[in-house]
Amino acid sequence: MFERVKPYLESADITVANSESIIGGQELGLSSYPQFNSPYEVADALKDAGIDVVTMANNHTLDRGEEAIINATNYWNSLGVTYVGAAASKEDSETIKTITVNNIVFSFLGYTYGTNGLKTAKGKEYLVNYIDEEKLEEDIIKAKSMSDVVIVNLHYGNEYSRMFNDYQEHIAQLASDSGAHIIFAHHPHVLQPAKWYDGMNGNKTFVAHSLGNFISAQDELYRQIGAILQLDVTKTITYDKNGAENVLIEIGNPKSLITYVKFTNWRDYEIIPMYQLTENDLTNSQYIYQEMQEHMSQFVPELKFVEDITSMNNITPSF
Repeated sequence: MFERVKPYLESADITVANSESIIGGQELGLSSYPQFNSPYEVADALKDAGIDVVTMANNHTLDRGEEAIINATNYWNSLGVTYVGAAASKEDSETIKTITVNNIVFSFLGYTYGTNGLKTAKGKEYLVNYIDEEKLEEDIIKAKSMSDVVIVNLHYGNEYSRMFNDYQEHIAQLASDSGAHIIFAHHPHVLQPAKWYDGMNGNKTFVAHSLGNFISAQDELYRQIGAILQLDVTKTITYDKNGAENVLIEIGNPKSLITYVKFTNWRDYEIIPMYQLTENDLTNSQYIYQEMQEHMSQFVPELKFVEDITSMNNITPSF
């Protein structure tokens, strides 16, 4: 399923993914919509494809209860994959997860708008992170104090809407004002345009409002389209006349590989780079591919679209 996109995922120093179905393991009983549970083999496949960080905060986090969250966090730990947005304990939930690459410390946070009406037991609110404006601001400030780059994962927006709404913009602006550098967002199941936000302290935040469906069984055109987004992160250290260190972080060179999920009769799922599609894969594929490029880049005209693995290689550090 991942074979044709694996080289692109592996080319980055850190690769982040939204794990929408809880990896509770077969022991809990595998299940599909409306309450998901996936086998551990899904996590194995993501790890093998090059995923380093997963965000678990989404509207399906509580689908199979506390036991599934404990199973999932234990399994991600066993694979050495960093997870955010859900936790098996209060201590775990209060820990800011970081990864250091090329002398740059990255921190990761994850939040969801809700969990389909399901609630945690009293005293176990730590199981999943909800979007709470005060907590979001506090967490970003805390993460920024212990890392160079803050990446926030947000699960929000209107399902199947191809444009972000006022609430998405409000939360993205709040995160930018608090000091977040990058926001990866999901939930609408279709691609939404990327956009730069100007923070109140003169900083800039790159926001991917929705990266669509990377792999799913949804069978309407725009819901079969997703994207891999890559960014370069540069750290520059200078010293003033008193010898004090100043650190400058720059986010730039946004690139995207637009993808398409092909399957037949609910079998043989395959993620295909859209530029590789033929008319046998999708009628008017190249016209639709061009439409997706224009849609994604309407607020970020410098966004480049990858059509060769070499254009994603040898970039350090990157997403």
